[in-house]
Amino acid sequence: MAAAWQDVVRDAAAVREAAAAAVDAALLAGGLMRTGEQPNSSDVVNYAPFTLLPSAVPRALFEQAYAVQQDFNLLVDAVSQNKEFLEQTLASTIKADDFTAQLFRIYMQVLEEGLAQTVFLGINRSDYMFDCGLDGAAALKQIEINTIAASFGGLTSRTADVHRLVLKVLGKTEEASQLLPNNPAKGLALGIAKAWELYGSQRAVVMFLVEEVQRNIFDQRCVENELWNRNIRVVRRRFRDVFEQGSLDASRRLYIDGQEVAVVYYREGYVPRTYNQQNWEARLLLERSRAVKCPDIATQLAGTKKVQQELSRPGTLEKLLPGRPEAVARIRATFAGLYSLDEGEEGDRIAATAIADPDRFVLKPQREGGGNNLYGEELREVLEKIKDSPERTSYILMDKIKPQPALNYLLRAHSPLQVSECISELGIFGVYVRQGRELVLNEAAGHLLRTKAVEHADGGVAAGVAVLDTPYLV
Repeated sequence: MAAAWQDVVRDAAAVREAAAAAVDAALLAGGLMRTGEQPNSSDVVNYAPFTLLPSAVPRALFEQAYAVQQDFNLLVDAVSQNKEFLEQTLASTIKADDFTAQLFRIYMQVLEEGLAQTVFLGINRSDYMFDCGLDGAAALKQIEINTIAASFGGLTSRTADVHRLVLKVLGKTEEASQLLPNNPAKGLALGIAKAWELYGSQRAVVMFLVEEVQRNIFDQRCVENELWNRNIRVVRRRFRDVFEQGSLDASRRLYIDGQEVAVVYYREGYVPRTYNQQNWEARLLLERSRAVKCPDIATQLAGTKKVQQELSRPGTLEKLLPGRPEAVARIRATFAGLYSLDEGEEGDRIAATAIADPDRFVLKPQREGGGNNLYGEELREVLEKIKDSPERTSYILMDKIKPQPALNYLLRAHSPLQVSECISELGIFGVYVRQGRELVLNEAAGHLLRTKAVEHADGGVAAGVAVLDTPYLV
């Protein structure tokens, strides 16, 4: 916690007053989620969980994260266009992980048929933690890059105003004025609108591909409303709607209910449980179409953990970003230690090291959406079980990042008000649009700070562990 908050964090009366004001401010600002009991109804809603106080973030690391985002956009785009790299990198993973294998089969099928899509839209979020070294200095270390359905760009745009009010209630008007404006939803919509424009049909719609259970609809509506404000028509459909009502014409234009679709923005499709046979068929139909997919399947594969691990190997970045030594250096400076568990001597040695000292590492499967990583004793048990099996190649191993905890209050509906030791994770949203070989847009589009109590090893806001936060730069 920044020294500025030390005087209030233990003042029970001041905290209670500020918390009551904060909850009302969040509801007023539209920082909302549907309830677990009625996830598909907006008749009953509550505030999305958030911290009472903004969390201290080192200014230099915050600026570093922003400065490298355009480089990461270039890198993701380069990987998505490199068939040889994806084939080689994922060769072992697709033997052991059915979900990645099925995505890869569609990728190959679409390439063999020939891409109808000519405009490419990337919306990603690069997530970091602040690793505290033995000397006490903090360093920016990347956790992962999300290339599909990177969420909370909408709700986080509501959080800074809430924290401004809280600081004023606590008598910290000067500090309140220092909180940065932040509206990722606007930046994401700018990318979608640019892709829609380049697609070249005024009548065509943007389709949000959404989940069956839609608790986080207000986050999506923030982006959606930005598009409506630009007079771009938006429809919301599920995979089963695509299966039942989707079709391609002779030019492979995509139609849903007779409406041409210019852009498919995936807020679904990143976990195996999404897919049954008909949903895989719907995904193939979408990927074969001329519509701009965000992401296309190659870009989804570019975000896998195995690709992340391969990018950290010496020389890989130089091959993917030739002639860009400064970008390579900026990217590499954010990498934590990443290790392959492929079959062979190197994988055997790494597995043995992790089993002997599990608290040094995180074991990561090829999954998005939070709540999938393994730590400590659980990591040891899983690795013991799979160490001699090809199944281990569906995981990567990463050095465990050790941030400095700080005190804060995590405000959740129907939960007691209590102080917690917390750690934070900073995400930077990136947006790029490519037409053919030409990059026409490449920007950092805003940030997301999520904070959780130290006892929770893994999990995001949607997973019910982390809460929304605002950086207070120090």
